[in-house]
Amino acid sequence: MIRWRAARLVKVRDENPTARTLVFDVPGWPGHLPGQHVDVKLTAEDGYTARRSYSLASPDGVELTVQRVNDGEVSPYLTQHMEPGDELELRGPVGGWFVWRPAVPAPVLLVAGGAGIVPLMAMIRARRAAQVETPFRLVHALRSPEQLYYADELLRPDPAVAVTLAYTRSAPEGHQRSPGRLTADDFSPYVPADCYVCGPTGFVEAAAALLVELGHDPARIKTERFGPSGD
Repeated sequence: MIRWRAARLVKVRDENPTARTLVFDVPGWPGHLPGQHVDVKLTAEDGYTARRSYSLASPDGVELTVQRVNDGEVSPYLTQHMEPGDELELRGPVGGWFVWRPAVPAPVLLVAGGAGIVPLMAMIRARRAAQVETPFRLVHALRSPEQLYYADELLRPDPAVAVTLAYTRSAPEGHQRSPGRLTADDFSPYVPADCYVCGPTGFVEAAAALLVELGHDPARIKTERFGPSGD
């Protein structure tokens, strides 16, 4: 049974100027699959509560990476004010469709738009931890280099995980790809795969349509989306 649990923050790590990773200690946590998420609840002194859902960033333990929405109710507190030792409530794990299981040997194509990298990073980390030979490829679209998440991991060469960083507005000096939206070239060469697409709604719809045009089986394309103004 999924129930609310007390979670104590034990560690924080800034990912970029507007995103922060938070690591929680959650007594009795039942474990989760890469791709699942949790519901987070904050309660004010007057009893008012605010709830939001956040993807789990790691296959081991409760680790959330939160993008700050300046006018949001929850993310500004999590990214700017919450400190180790503080507590909140969370419920999960939630979701059983947008998940990857190490026992499945099919090649995997991950497509992320901005903060959509979070659950896909959990899949990459799970692959590494399981030490399986499943081919992985990540195509990560983001506006500029400053918005890159998990830079230490994604910029480190890994022969088991092919990474394509597709900057849409500005790219670092010397980057081979010119800034712009995703195109068929970003997915070349074509390899039949289990596809996981996560990001803002418009991005997910466009990326999924492009994958179908390139020949990917729609039944093997799983999507997870969030609204552009979500907190």
